[in-house]
Amino acid sequence: MPNLYGEKVPARKPNWLKIRLHKSDAFAEVARIVQEHSLHTICSSGRCPNKAECWSRHTATFMIMGDVCTRGCRFCATKTGVPLPLNPDEPQRVAESVSLMGLRYVVVTSVTRDDLSDGGAEHWAKTVEAIRAKNPSTTIELLISDLDARKDLLEVVAASKPDIIGHNIETVERLTPTVRAKATYRTSLATLAHLAEMGVTTKSGLMVGLGESEEEVEQTLKDLREAGVRLLTIGQYLRPSEEQVPVVEYITPEQFERYREMALRMGFDYCASGPLVRSSYLAEEAWQAVSDRE
Repeated sequence: MPNLYGEKVPARKPNWLKIRLHKSDAFAEVARIVQEHSLHTICSSGRCPNKAECWSRHTATFMIMGDVCTRGCRFCATKTGVPLPLNPDEPQRVAESVSLMGLRYVVVTSVTRDDLSDGGAEHWAKTVEAIRAKNPSTTIELLISDLDARKDLLEVVAASKPDIIGHNIETVERLTPTVRAKATYRTSLATLAHLAEMGVTTKSGLMVGLGESEEEVEQTLKDLREAGVRLLTIGQYLRPSEEQVPVVEYITPEQFERYREMALRMGFDYCASGPLVRSSYLAEEAWQAVSDRE
């Protein structure tokens, strides 16, 4: 059957999307701690294909501010509705979890909270400060919502001094109204540009396989570089369930490599590009690329 773009949906996933497990003593230890202490990571709840590899590297991603989003993007399986109030103890609990798991690198993300007057900016800042106080040697990366590109709110987050702040552009400009809810392509670029102007090391992520052309991907990369983005991830969109927008195309590993080379030619410090790449994939490797430049 054709999908909403009028194109034939691929019958099955290609071989290059098969997941290779990377299990080690470090992975087993992190998995044990997560289970015994009922810790919440997006690695597990999001069914990330790279969980075993990242945990083996002592890297994990936490999701804060609940599990209900105020937006209903058509690529995402996160629940949409009215979220619960923020838990004031959450920043400290996350900090303790990072310590318990012995993480060298932590990524913190969240649902979008348009119901909050500050979009959760103060909660972000408190979380970074709590992690830093208890884990001074741990590198901290945030993956935030657009915060409506408000400089005052972005300044609150930036002032807490995480090492990297990421915000995903998600898809090319033409497909943004089809794939995302409320968020706009230009708002995302403005968010990233404001952060870069504040001296923040910025990162963004792009999904492919939604019907975009190579020329549109190239233009998106140019727009991100002009916005001051230094770190980039490009990965295959995989449909979480029948309720989300369908896959139009499975991008080949060779095409992903062309995108990576394209990004590096444009001046990105680092680009992870591959079928199973996600926003926090090999995050510590991206940070090392930045450190080597400075």
